Amino acid sequence: MSETKSGVAPSIFDDQRAQFTEGMSKAVSSVVVVATDGPAGRGGLTVSSMSSVSADGPHPILLVCVHHLSPVAAAIIKNEVLCVNLLSSDQAKVSNCFAGRHSEEFADKFSCASWSKIITGAPALDGAVVNFDCRLIETKEVATHHVFFCEVVGMRQQDAAPTLAYSRRSYCEIVTVK
Repeated sequence: MSETKSGVAPSIFDDQRAQFTEGMSKAVSSVVVVATDGPAGRGGLTVSSMSSVSADGPHPILLVCVHHLSPVAAAIIKNEVLCVNLLSSDQAKVSNCFAGRHSEEFADKFSCASWSKIITGAPALDGAVVNFDCRLIETKEVATHHVFFCEVVGMRQQDAAPTLAYSRRSYCEIVTVK
């Protein structure tokens, strides 16, 4: 194994992590902004780790992962509500804003778009493909992330624009092939 410029040999973990992140960059992920509001205040961030867990039972269940050091993770845990907003292809600017890429333009991230509320009081992005209004039902910390299990108590949908996706470190849109 060769040494790096710092004189320290890279570990197998570093190589495995690099290979894993490069491999995952090729996956196609939906782009969502997760937003919360309540006693811990309002917060939001862009995530690509969101998945359906179950459509059965009294409420559908979603899974969302947020880095454990994010102040938004702490706010979600305290507020116990969140809205998972699936972005449309014309909302890349909203994604960038909530990913921290437009902080000089928007001191308040929420000023980059129009918001409303559905049931829980969590911010629902107007014009999103789908807003999943959720209550937090379980949190599990796994490695560097909180895994949030959320029951969907309200939804709003529109089919006008294609879904914004992320793959190979850039945005793309999901279109239906007929």
